Amino acid sequence: MSGESAAATAADPDVIIGYPVSRADAGPLVLGPGARLRSGTVLYDGTTIGRCLQTGHGVVVREECRIGDDVSIWSNSVVDYGCRIGDRVKIHCNCYVAQFTQLENDVFLAPGVTIANDLYPGDQRSAEVMAGPWIGAGAQIGVNVTILPFVRIGAGALIGAGSVVTRDIPPAVVAFGNPAMPRRDVAELPAIGARVVADSASASPYRLSPASSAKEPGRD
Repeated sequence: MSGESAAATAADPDVIIGYPVSRADAGPLVLGPGARLRSGTVLYDGTTIGRCLQTGHGVVVREECRIGDDVSIWSNSVVDYGCRIGDRVKIHCNCYVAQFTQLENDVFLAPGVTIANDLYPGDQRSAEVMAGPWIGAGAQIGVNVTILPFVRIGAGALIGAGSVVTRDIPPAVVAFGNPAMPRRDVAELPAIGARVVADSASASPYRLSPASSAKEPGRD
């Protein structure tokens, strides 16, 4: 890492910047200025990262990744090798981003998102075509979603919590379920104010409104 980038980086004492890799052609880590790296973060050599990276605790970013500006990767998340991540991407806690995954600008991964890249684990034929998903700009992936290999999720799509994404999802739709299926357009979602009411006595200051609590089949 260059002296200029090192001088502009705020890192806790046990952070590893430039973890050595076995690939001879990997090259050094390139880390842009303005990073804030919290304890337990490990950034491998051979990766290029833009300005103002923010990490939580226990974050690992493997080699051969290209990561844009203003990216946040929160605690206990792993970005495996060979990934492409755009600007302003937010990866929340306890996420796994498998090798050869692409996240376009402004993608959000909620806590516990797991991304796979091997259709038939243990099968050499599958290993030869290993690839994670491509997730389009501004797509929002809910808590504990699992995304299988090769999938394309369109720009601006919203994937509901706990879903398993096994097939391509069009842009700008709400999809959920196992397997995840498109249910409506994002533009059709009701206003937040119509779904919640204040609950000033609780540390959780809003609750579902009675109307929202009445389930509408296939339209959550």
